[in-house]
Amino acid sequence: MDTLELIKSLKESNDGKIVLLVADGIGGLAQKPGGLTELETAKTPNLDALAKIGVQGLSTPIKPGITPGSGPGHLGLFGYDPLKYVIGRGALEAAGIGFAMTDNDVAIRCNFCTTDAAGNISDRRAGRIPSDESAAVVQKLKAIKIPGIEVFVEPVKEHRFVVVFRGEGLGDAVADTDPQKTGVPVMNPAVHAGVQCPASEKTAKIAKEFHEQAVKILANEPKANNHTMRGFARKPHVPSYQEIYGLRSACIAVYPMYKGLASFAGMDIVGEAQTLAEEIDILKKEWNNYDFFFVHFKYTDSRGEDGNFDGKVAMIEEFDAVIPRVMELKPACLIVTGDHSTPAVMSSHSFHPVPTLLVSDLARTDATQEYSERAAVQGGLGQFEAMYIMPLAMGHAGKLGKFGA
Repeated sequence: MDTLELIKSLKESNDGKIVLLVADGIGGLAQKPGGLTELETAKTPNLDALAKIGVQGLSTPIKPGITPGSGPGHLGLFGYDPLKYVIGRGALEAAGIGFAMTDNDVAIRCNFCTTDAAGNISDRRAGRIPSDESAAVVQKLKAIKIPGIEVFVEPVKEHRFVVVFRGEGLGDAVADTDPQKTGVPVMNPAVHAGVQCPASEKTAKIAKEFHEQAVKILANEPKANNHTMRGFARKPHVPSYQEIYGLRSACIAVYPMYKGLASFAGMDIVGEAQTLAEEIDILKKEWNNYDFFFVHFKYTDSRGEDGNFDGKVAMIEEFDAVIPRVMELKPACLIVTGDHSTPAVMSSHSFHPVPTLLVSDLARTDATQEYSERAAVQGGLGQFEAMYIMPLAMGHAGKLGKFGA
């Protein structure tokens, strides 16, 4: 019996609410050895107050030393083994904007980028082009036609858009075309090294044709004159939160990808928030309608990816400021964590474990006095895999029965 089957057999119902409050990429690193991380630098009086009445530890998103993407990072937080339930980024983005995938689809998350006269990437995100500008450029790409394949192109947010190929015999074992650095060209779509898959070869050929047509259409764009393709993915099948945990579950997020993740887990997507404050407004409004709330804050991650240490500190402080509003609702269990670490000094996701704080009347309080990486090392939860956060939350909310006689 795996963990999900165990939880499914033990789940019990009560009126207690669980809140999973995720500051994306909150874990960080010091700018110099012996210094303070972004979280340790930030003024977080509200989170520190919770640390004194809760228990914390360090969660490992996948396995020690493995750097997670946002998809597997969140799947772990939701209680799924991210090595068993693999959802590609393209499918997440498609679901996040409400695109209904079929079993004949392959979805790709695309980024507009800027390339120079030599065809080399000068900006991987096209200057984080505003969403309204990006949507107008995406509209031009809808003119692309590929014989025998239905092509759907839809805007997401800022520099992101989704492409879906629909047709018989398509595979998704296609490598990303983003080289993850500047000064080099966009890579050609190709099947993953060592993979023999005619269906994926077909998809790679279609993707190459799409890119060639797109480059011609985008040639005169000042910022978004090229694009990369990431996360080729077919439609996934994941057991729902209602089935596993018996929870009426809601997702409150700004960015579409996280809504997509939550929808695959069977969560309702509620509200149309554009700011963290608006997300908490929705949490309060929907409080009596659900048993579980996933609330996502993006900008701790994006500032880290931009290498902006001070900017990430400011976003952590913004995150801290809403904590009293959450606690006013009196959740039976509150989890504060991230899906991964995004140290500004690395300008990328990293393998470092994530400080995770649990607050509940049933928590065995530890001696930590602040919410931080340094304190979490000493916390009562120890170091554990993120996929056990949900069982911990269920137990601390009194929603799990006894196993065995």
